[in-house]
Amino acid sequence: MTTKLEILEAAVKNVLGARIVESKSALGELTVIVSPLDYLQVMLDLRDSVETSFEELIDLCGVDYSSYGNDIWDGARFAVVTHLLSIKHNWRLRVRVFAADDDVPVVASLIDVWNAANWYEREAFDLFGILFDGHNDLRRILTDYGFIGHPFRKDFPVSGYVEMRYDADQKRVVYQPVTIDPRENTPRVIREENYGMK
Repeated sequence: MTTKLEILEAAVKNVLGARIVESKSALGELTVIVSPLDYLQVMLDLRDSVETSFEELIDLCGVDYSSYGNDIWDGARFAVVTHLLSIKHNWRLRVRVFAADDDVPVVASLIDVWNAANWYEREAFDLFGILFDGHNDLRRILTDYGFIGHPFRKDFPVSGYVEMRYDADQKRVVYQPVTIDPRENTPRVIREENYGMK
């Protein structure tokens, strides 16, 4: 007997064919990796094909793979992961695309395919610095317009680069370099023989 996941995998392979770089099914979910050159057309085909009918984009996020797990990652650094939903077929699909250039990560925008991609792409730009080619309003959405850097990148310092505070003498908000002295916190562990027992 064919499972629902196998039917989904066959439908996606029928629609995308050789454009699938890699396909994985784990924990009841299917993930396909596609090339950044094919990304926009792949998404259009997944939406418009009767076999797949992914009417909804339910999530889009950026990922920084500069260090993955406990090892150094040897592939492309930045990826965009998109989650799609087909109401007609009642199934979900994860599509991952890696940006071709680590220094200036660029991926095609999906706002002309699914309008819901708008703020998700702005968030990925703001937090990871991933650019979306064709996005008509790509600007910061969560950080301040004067913010320097992208805080979800793994090489972004934990304390940031600048801090802002209100200066009573100048009667305005001022930006200055971070003044937090790095320190190591060692937790104090107290062990009692009968802790938690009555």
